[in-house]
Amino acid sequence: MNQGGVATTNGGSGSGSVGVQIHQSRRLPDFLQSVNLKYVKLGYHYLISNLLTLCFIPLIAVISIEASQMNLDDLRQLWVHLQYNLASIIICSAILVFGLTVYIMTRPRPVYLVDYSCYRAPDHLKAPYGRFMEHSKLTGDFDESSLEFQRKILERSGLGEETYVPKAMHNIPPTPSMAAAREEAEEVMFGALDILFHNTNVKPKDIGILVVNCSLFNPTPSLSAMIVNKYKLRGNIRSFNLGGMGCSAGVIAVDLAKDMLQVHRNTYAVVVSTENITQNWYFGNKKSMLIPNCLFRVGGSAVLLSNKSKDRRRAKYKLIHVVRTHRGADDKAFRCVYQEQDDAGKTGVSLSKDLMAIAGGALKTNITTLGPLVLPISEQLLFFTTLVVKKLFNAGIKPYIPDFKLAFDHFCIHAGGRAVIDELEKNLQLLPIHVEASRMTLHRFGNTSSSSIWYELAYIEAKGRMRKRNRVWQIAFGSGFKCNSAVWEALRNVKSSSYGPWEDCIDRYPVKITT
Repeated sequence: MNQGGVATTNGGSGSGSVGVQIHQSRRLPDFLQSVNLKYVKLGYHYLISNLLTLCFIPLIAVISIEASQMNLDDLRQLWVHLQYNLASIIICSAILVFGLTVYIMTRPRPVYLVDYSCYRAPDHLKAPYGRFMEHSKLTGDFDESSLEFQRKILERSGLGEETYVPKAMHNIPPTPSMAAAREEAEEVMFGALDILFHNTNVKPKDIGILVVNCSLFNPTPSLSAMIVNKYKLRGNIRSFNLGGMGCSAGVIAVDLAKDMLQVHRNTYAVVVSTENITQNWYFGNKKSMLIPNCLFRVGGSAVLLSNKSKDRRRAKYKLIHVVRTHRGADDKAFRCVYQEQDDAGKTGVSLSKDLMAIAGGALKTNITTLGPLVLPISEQLLFFTTLVVKKLFNAGIKPYIPDFKLAFDHFCIHAGGRAVIDELEKNLQLLPIHVEASRMTLHRFGNTSSSSIWYELAYIEAKGRMRKRNRVWQIAFGSGFKCNSAVWEALRNVKSSSYGPWEDCIDRYPVKITT
């Protein structure tokens, strides 16, 4: 990834001070030692953020003084002046009323996240390292080099011993089939939806919009049709099925649901995000295609969105922004996550060695668009000033990296792998607690593709960290290549919903992940 940094100043004494007598009483104090620079920056942030208010204070004071000095004659003259300009007042009032009416009628409708749920597979589908490697060996499809490669990937992946693989992969030999893939999809999607309908008390017939995303499994009838059939959804439902869009499709599905909720009034939208492993396990020996076997695991989520004003009182979050970046016009980006056949004709998903660099470029573009929407004016001024100085004077200074911790309270970084989380932590200058939800989700559930950001949000809630007006940044990467962001604001102190994925294990986390 493209890296940048903020230059820091060391306030310590220089090495040349040894043996030199200094009379402290005759010198100015070393402010770099006496003042913590982070508090200076914090003070600057508050000053700039409230600059408009500070500018209005003198104006308000002057108006208040002038108003206090007015007498009855002054008020009478003001009234006479207004009477002679009655036509102007009426015209201005009419324009004001018309403008307010147009604004109210055309402004975007708020989209509320009422609740969401995450599927948790039964314990008999757990795949600890030992069992995973034993089954890989017993299939007879992998040579010794491939087995050793998978073992090393598992050890460095950040996955724990409790992730899940589908039932067909537990059989010896594995039994991938269309029927088994349908069974996995039904268990995941219906499992998440059953919890969602139970927790929200929303009837399936009340759902007006349905968006389902699954990248690699697209049967006929579609996954969305399977849900319509299962829950007997109404005949005029607007249903969509997104395929082949990778791990960032969950944010794309939310964006599509948001756009539909702007058009269709007073309704609910359900977004189901999942991935299917059964028919997409790779049984060859090409190293770049073996990595998904070691990272991807069973998981899925269901999200209930609403544009009903009455739902604000019970909703958890309000959608603030969605920013999408697509780098598919570049050939390297387009092929960096690519489903293909190897030389032996076995199908799998190949990951390019340029993946991290391409993800870094997509991230840079995405946050360049997102930054002005969410960053305080203080950070935008610092970034702009540094950019101007660098361009005009060709100064050898590093670009200023905005402090996104001032814009967001929580970060849900797609748990695509340990390297992805490490790079974002470093490049965005985040603290360990900011990436804790991502690391723990990767450890407990593995890479659940587009649903991983919801397991991470559930982790934050289960820890009791989500407070009213907190802002959450969900960021995901996917094939194509895409980088997508969603920003949510908590409408209350959010607690974990019933049957959450962390319900019986949150007290064991965070865990120490070995390197």
